[in-house]
Parts: sequence; structure tokens; C-alpha cells
Amino acid sequence: MKEPFIFLCSEITRDNALNLMKWLENLEVKRYLSDSHDVSKNIEQVLNRANLPILTHLFNQKGRFYMAYTKQNIPIGFVRLVKKSNDFEIVIVIGDQNNWGKKLGTATIRESIKIAFFDFRAQKVIAKIHKENKRSIRAFINAGFIIDYETPLLKIFAITMERYLASVKGGTAMSASIYITEIDKERLIKIINEELFSGKAMEKSIRHLENEIHKAVIVNSKQISKDIITMNSQALLHIDDEDIEVSLVYPKDADLDTNKMSVFSPIGTAILGYGEGDVIEWEVPSGTAKIHIKKILYQPEAAGDYHM
Repeated sequence: MKEPFIFLCSEITRDNALNLMKWLENLEVKRYLSDSHDVSKNIEQVLNRANLPILTHLFNQKGRFYMAYTKQNIPIGFVRLVKKSNDFEIVIVIGDQNNWGKKLGTATIRESIKIAFFDFRAQKVIAKIHKENKRSIRAFINAGFIIDYETPLLKIFAITMERYLASVKGGTAMSASIYITEIDKERLIKIINEELFSGKAMEKSIRHLENEIHKAVIVNSKQISKDIITMNSQALLHIDDEDIEVSLVYPKDADLDTNKMSVFSPIGTAILGYGEGDVIEWEVPSGTAKIHIKKILYQPEAAGDYHM
């Protein structure tokens, strides 16, 4: 799924402020926003005391504030960058729920960190995300952030200037958008090496799986998000106008009669490391299939089954 075009505008108009208030009336939108009540109250106060068409200077009093727009010039959210010594903390909100799941969050984050690093010379950008806010966690990971530390309620993610520049210069630090556990990687590499040793090195399925592993973000089994497909996960997929429940398994456990798909199969390789809500286009024997991951039904790591 191609990442959408997003641009950030530093000019904040009265209409923008009214949009912000409307978005923040939605409980789901502000559910994990730690200062949501203060934000709504502050916006209302700004509108009441300043009868001006442009309110940029008022919104920038506690940091730099930006409105996020689509290519069609439609406002879809906002970003705030707050200076913390040599670092910047980022807060983003995609205001309309109808725009969730379209990778707008990741695109907005990428534009924001570009400003933080190149305009403000930040050394590091951090984001404090509630542990239950899976959508935001995935968006920041997709944008190249890695876990820095945790509190009982929050996951603190960070990306350094060095890590960002590595990606800009063609490194792989932020190029991956799929996530594989350390254990799964170790087991899969072992199987691939066994297949190579047996003389199957030229099989397309092996090459495809090997490529996916090389471009993946490798994470600890206890830190993998619960909405990611790992080995032995079960998921509800939508493929070619049909819903199908599948289990992603190692080749020795594959059984088409019970929809146990080998990770070497086209669909198996395609879904490994992707998450709930993702749409993947993948080459299959009959052409190109569009695979929508509708729901994760079971994930070993989420269930504490680390031995699987």
C-alpha cells in the first residue's frame, strides 16, 4: 500500500482552530491524547480572545504547531513539536476517524521529523505513546522510531538524527515496514539454509522469503505488537472478494485442508510481519492478489506461547 502524500503548514487559521475543536469532541480521537482536555480548552480560549483570521503566533507559544494536509489540500490532522533540551517531542493527531488505517499517520510523522532534524537541528525526536494505542505505535515504528524505554502506561519511542540520515542516504534503518521476532528469524533462516543445502536455492519462494526477512525490523518476542502476524499466528484475510481464516505455519506443518499455510507459499510469505488493517498486493500463480488482513485471531506471543 503506497504511502500517501502529506504536507505540513505552519500557518494556523481560525478555520483550522474550529476544525481542531471539532476533532477533539470525538472521544476516540482524544482517547490517548494526554493533554486533550487542556488542548480543547486552550483552543477555545484562543478563539474567544483573538478575533483574528490568522492565529499562528498563539498556537506556537508552547512549541511549533502544524496542520497536516493531503495533496487535495484537505486538513486531516495536526502536529506539535516541543523542544526538550537538544531533543524534540512530537505529538500527532489524525482528526477524522474515516482517515484512520490509510497510513496518513506514518506519512505525517515522516514529514514532521524532517522538519525537526533539518529546520530545528534536533539530535533526537521522541514520542510518548500509551501502551494501548496500537495504531500510533505501529505508525511510529513504520516511520523508523524504536523503543527507548517504558513506563507502566507509556512506551517512549525515539529516532536519532544519525538513524534518520542513514535512511535518507539509502540505509535500511527505516526502509522496513514488516516486523519479525528474533526467534522466528532464527528458525526461518535455519530452514532456508537447509533448503539451500538441499539444492533448492533457485526456488522463487525461498528467495522471496529471504528478501522479506532481510528487509524486516527484528524485535524481541515480548515486544512485538499484538496485531502483527508472526509464525503460527491465525488471521482472518480477505482475498479476491472472499474471507478466509488461515494459520501461518512452518513448511512441515502445512495443510491446505485446514488452511495451514506454509510461510514458503506466496500468501504465507506475503502476510508474514504485516498487521491488522494492512493491505498487501502480492504475486501469486494466478496473477496479483490483493490481501487485506482483517483481524488477528491468535498470536503466540500475545498469548504467552513463546515456545511455538
